[in-house]
Amino acid sequence: MSTVLITGCSSGFGLETARLFLHKGWHVIASMRVPDPQLLPASDRLRILPLDITDPASIAALVEQAGPIDVLVNNAGVGAPVPVELTPVETTRALFETNTFGTLAMTQAFLPQFRARRGGVVINVTSSVTLKALPLVGVYSASKAAVNAFTASLAVEMAPFDVRVRLVLPGRSPETRFGANAQPFLNGLDHPAYADFIGRTIAGMRSSSGPMTHASDVAEAVWRAATDPSAPLRIAAGADAEACMAEAGGAG
Repeated sequence: MSTVLITGCSSGFGLETARLFLHKGWHVIASMRVPDPQLLPASDRLRILPLDITDPASIAALVEQAGPIDVLVNNAGVGAPVPVELTPVETTRALFETNTFGTLAMTQAFLPQFRARRGGVVINVTSSVTLKALPLVGVYSASKAAVNAFTASLAVEMAPFDVRVRLVLPGRSPETRFGANAQPFLNGLDHPAYADFIGRTIAGMRSSSGPMTHASDVAEAVWRAATDPSAPLRIAAGADAEACMAEAGGAG
């Protein structure tokens, strides 16, 4: 029976993905900063392990505890809806530390066992905002675009070892903690030149009646990436992401 390790399982996409893989009969290792056994149904196929993807010691401990796995899903991430001009260097570093460097570190930690075994799947969850420019997410988008870039190269590098590498790109979603997780980055960033613009933009995002991405869309896209060898490198998750990908020139 196959084993999947999923990061960022305390809410949203990661939590729903863990639920789906459990429902499909897989062994699931769900990682989160503060493990909460009440988030997922009790199962002898489930392990919930602590992980801070910005801490090398935490990653090393997870690798040892997890043992051999078949699929790695790098889902953990953080966002900050801030205009590029107002984004402090510290915030930029924090976003890249988690979204880019943390994802890269996790990938590097598990590639040796995949390569030695000549099998395995790496799935990096990024965002459709890397395909279509939107306000307030410039630096966040940059941190995710960097993951798109190294993942595309990694897919070519791992092909001779029969290791599949895929990207899942969700669109806008009401089912994440993006806003709550971003609040620490927003404190003290009041700026009269941007106040009205930020307010209107955020209000527009919240009231939009257009296509959205649901956590179940992401879980299904990850499932496809994990189980379908013919799946393309980039897989859109949700109607919003599919529209962005179509505008950007399609999947593949």
